[in-house]
Amino acid sequence: MSLIKTSPLSALIISLCLSACGTGGDSGTETASSSGASSVTTTTPDPTATSSSAPSFASNVFAPREEFEALCEAPRSGVSPDGFPFQDGAGSERTEKFWLRSWTEETYLWNDEVNDSDPDNFSSRVSYFNALRTFELSETGSGRERDDFHFSEDTEDFFARRDFAGTAGYGARFVFVNSSPPRDVRVLYTEPGSPAATLQNETPALPRGARLLSIDGIDFINSPDANALESALFPPQAGESHTFTVMDAGATTPRTVTLTSANIAESPVNRTDIIDTETGRVGYMLFNTFGPFEAEASLNRAVTQLAREDIDDLVLDLRYNGGGLVAIAAQLGYMIAGPERTDGRTASLLQYNDDAQGRNPITGARVDPIPFLDEGVGFSVNNGTPLATLDLPRVFILSTEATCSASELIINSLRGIGFEVTLIGDTTCG
Repeated sequence: MSLIKTSPLSALIISLCLSACGTGGDSGTETASSSGASSVTTTTPDPTATSSSAPSFASNVFAPREEFEALCEAPRSGVSPDGFPFQDGAGSERTEKFWLRSWTEETYLWNDEVNDSDPDNFSSRVSYFNALRTFELSETGSGRERDDFHFSEDTEDFFARRDFAGTAGYGARFVFVNSSPPRDVRVLYTEPGSPAATLQNETPALPRGARLLSIDGIDFINSPDANALESALFPPQAGESHTFTVMDAGATTPRTVTLTSANIAESPVNRTDIIDTETGRVGYMLFNTFGPFEAEASLNRAVTQLAREDIDDLVLDLRYNGGGLVAIAAQLGYMIAGPERTDGRTASLLQYNDDAQGRNPITGARVDPIPFLDEGVGFSVNNGTPLATLDLPRVFILSTEATCSASELIINSLRGIGFEVTLIGDTTCG
């Protein structure tokens, strides 16, 4: 059995966490991963309400979050990207802060370690949100903070990432070996079909391992003009053309390519391959995110393809996978291990704070173990659709310190049922 504690990161891992309100006075920033395990508000306030104030602050006295739910400084109208009408009522930045305070007390895993500060002492809701967390160190002795996943993001960015929307770029992910002069920046991988992956003279424009030497004639390694380099490396919009000089891995002569940025959506399964060895056929899968809804269908397609190849082993590359949805992790465990090894077994069990007493603090439902899932759950595979499976007796997983959360859940859930998992690489981030 694998145990998942509902820290702030689990707002992205377990469900889709949204703030109660739209943009206000913080440049459009939303507390999109506020502290709980599930998040979309369920109370429907009276849209005609005009509660622009909140009660006086009394230390460690908390009103129910429902009193401030969706009472917004800037009430939204219309419908959300999910198609549901916004139910915002007139409120204020202060009601939003009090909602954050009550939400944290009810849902945050380490709620008894949060310093209950007066919301009026903070200049903005985001600065207040940043204080609503524990600052204790991890009990593992690693020296890291216990909660190092507390963050906020713009609501539009959240929906774009969740819904697999593209952002401007070339389709290359870079690794900064050294970000200051003399810079050493290399290509980590590219997205299939992207400008960076396009063949030029039978070579991908930006192959893995290529080092950046210059952009638009600017010395990338030594130039002090970091702003110009950054704007060319990470173009703000599609349709921008920039010229790169790169040194491919193992090459002795530089190469120059011109790339035009496009709107690129990250492919959850970046690529698969088959390697024939003396001991059998080995499947390889580079899987980069459990996050967007598309990951469900992307995995099912990849596993279907590998199953047709009748592989004997699987190398699952999670080196760059920062996590995502718990349900998709439960599906992937089934896809790897098959029905006999996972039937009736627990993939994960959620743990809330002590005040929740074994129940989901949002829904009130009892917390039950999450099983391995052998069917689609409706993210991008229809509910009830049988999933493909490799039905293997073991798996080899590649990891780095960027292998996080749902990626670690795959490792722990399979090991938790006695399945053989060989981990190759660095210590994972959790």
